[in-house]
Amino acid sequence: MDRHDFLAEQFEAHRSHLRAVAYRMLGSLSEADDAVQETWLRLDRADSSGVENMGGWLTTVVGRVCLNMLRSRTSRREDPLDVHVPDPIVSSVDGGDPEQEALLADSVGLALLVVLETLAPAERLSFVLHDMFAVPFEEIAPIVGRTPAAARQLASRARRRVQGTPAPDADLARQREVVDAFLTAARGGDFEALVAVLDPDIVLRTDSGALRPGAVLRGARAVAGGAITFAQIVQLTHPVLVNGAPGAVAIVDGGPVSVAAFTVAHGKVVAMDILADPERVARLDLTFLGD
Repeated sequence: MDRHDFLAEQFEAHRSHLRAVAYRMLGSLSEADDAVQETWLRLDRADSSGVENMGGWLTTVVGRVCLNMLRSRTSRREDPLDVHVPDPIVSSVDGGDPEQEALLADSVGLALLVVLETLAPAERLSFVLHDMFAVPFEEIAPIVGRTPAAARQLASRARRRVQGTPAPDADLARQREVVDAFLTAARGGDFEALVAVLDPDIVLRTDSGALRPGAVLRGARAVAGGAITFAQIVQLTHPVLVNGAPGAVAIVDGGPVSVAAFTVAHGKVVAMDILADPERVARLDLTFLGD
């Protein structure tokens, strides 16, 4: 086996892990794939003969690539008031896709990714690598150009922000019951039944793409009113899993128009994140809905 084939074999053994790191860093499936590809190119060009821990070396390289990508983002996030919902990972309610399951190991819900989007790039990297993948601060520090103590502080600041994200209920079946109750009430236009399954402080975010302004609704009564307004769309939804949690895809005229992710905590819907950007929805792999 020549050097190239040997490196390719080692890289493939770590690809799913690297994609998981990149997805949490970037919140974009296509950009995560780009970051993984760039990591492979750097490995192929580097003198890796002295690398003892290939997995650790690759993790720090993909982290550096992602950090550069985060810092170079300008066009999509020029307006800080824009609502941006990260790429959802949509799967059948039965699950069963090994690649997606690997990507979602140590489950990362869409609501958590939304919070990660608000972090500064160095904070996000420090938190993701340390708290999600147990990378020591001594290895994170050179990536962000700080001391280990400063990298620890970056992760600590990020952690305080993330701790405000509600932890979903552990029972997936119970989560599904709550979401089904919400959808049934929305289809029937039952305002009080909607309010009953919504947390009083629920936040609903809708990302409609660059050509249409996004929206944020806060509070059970505002979200319930919005659900009734869009009852026709709700009639056309199909149950799915979104990042491992109950969700719904709306299909109109044979094509998907939106993906909704629900966060259920303490038996109530505490957050909804809706991707309704036509271009991004069209890129999602929803072929399983035709099975």
